[in-house]
Amino acid sequence: MKNLQSFFKEEQNRASQLHHLLDGKITLYIRPKSVHWQARITMPSGEYIRLSTGQYDLDEAKTQAVILYETIKTKIKMGTPLRVKTFGDVARLVLKDIRASKTLNKHKKIYRDYVFVIQKYLLPFFDKKKIAELTATDIAEFEQWRVSVMGKIPKASTEQNHSSAYNRIMNFARSMAYIPSDKPIPPMKVDGPKGQPRPAFTQQEVDYLLEYMKTWEKADDVFYPENRKLCRCYVEFLINTGIRHGTEALPVRWKHLQWHYIKDKKYLKVWVSGKTGPRFLIAKHAFIESLVRLYKWQGLKYETLDDLMNARLDKKVFVTPDGYQPRDFRTLFVSLMKCSNLLKNEADLTRTLYSLRHTYATIALSEGVDIHTLARQMGTSITMLEKHYSKLTPMLSAEKLAF
Repeated sequence: MKNLQSFFKEEQNRASQLHHLLDGKITLYIRPKSVHWQARITMPSGEYIRLSTGQYDLDEAKTQAVILYETIKTKIKMGTPLRVKTFGDVARLVLKDIRASKTLNKHKKIYRDYVFVIQKYLLPFFDKKKIAELTATDIAEFEQWRVSVMGKIPKASTEQNHSSAYNRIMNFARSMAYIPSDKPIPPMKVDGPKGQPRPAFTQQEVDYLLEYMKTWEKADDVFYPENRKLCRCYVEFLINTGIRHGTEALPVRWKHLQWHYIKDKKYLKVWVSGKTGPRFLIAKHAFIESLVRLYKWQGLKYETLDDLMNARLDKKVFVTPDGYQPRDFRTLFVSLMKCSNLLKNEADLTRTLYSLRHTYATIALSEGVDIHTLARQMGTSITMLEKHYSKLTPMLSAEKLAF
């Protein structure tokens, strides 16, 4: 028993000791639940590197620690990474960091895109490759592999997303000294074909679509017919606000709807939170009728829309009477486009939900809304609007230019 007590006392003494070597450049210590001496090596930058000596005996640990220190000095001098990590090791650390980020909600879509790209494309190809040894050849092989996986040449915007996610991982690796600071990072190309602009609807097509949905929503020979009623209101919302579908439109709640008064006139104001931050937008008067139809169909017990808005109801707007909200309306919208024969425009380009936002901007410009006001309404930049709609300006101002 005395021998055991003596042993444990000796171990406790060892665990509480610190031994300094080379004027404090190396510190030896014992970690909890370990019997081997650990070496904490101070780098020229002031950062620490912690390594196990693998030794129980103090004298042998001191010798091993000095060897580790000299090895690290040599690696720094030769530009060799101090720790050998695979791309997968670092990518998983980045994924963990993204999920723990305090700004995740603020930049939810950006982070979701990063996670998708890392898991779908970067990890399957680069996983076991040493991150410090990636070359331009590896990148070129990845780009060829990606085409085979996607079955097409990716658009420039897709390549940009992939490049951004890749750079995030590589920059993180450099910050952790997994890649030498003077070693160039092989870049990914972003030279794919530019995406085709989403085709808009003409005003005549918008009028036809709004009228067509009145009968389309009443079909009872389809799965989940209530989703058609909801889709109609959702499409009317997009057409009358220019809001982004999905990320901005789906989270809208009844409490986000307010009246905005200018003298004796009132306007429907909607609070939304998008990729440029929260903002208020003004909906066209035509959408008010849609809201009344929607809340009555949902069975909300309010006499008027004013009563509902004053109640500040904390429930999502675009749900069925039983509270269900589809993940998105893309598939249903394609069905609507096919049924109404509006899927393709004259140039044979396919319309999507985003076409409704494009339509809103085109019609607003044609009606004389200035580009600064439109940028605030749509939650985008003046530069972005000029980039996409500057070519339309002469046609939209044809009457003024002709005289």
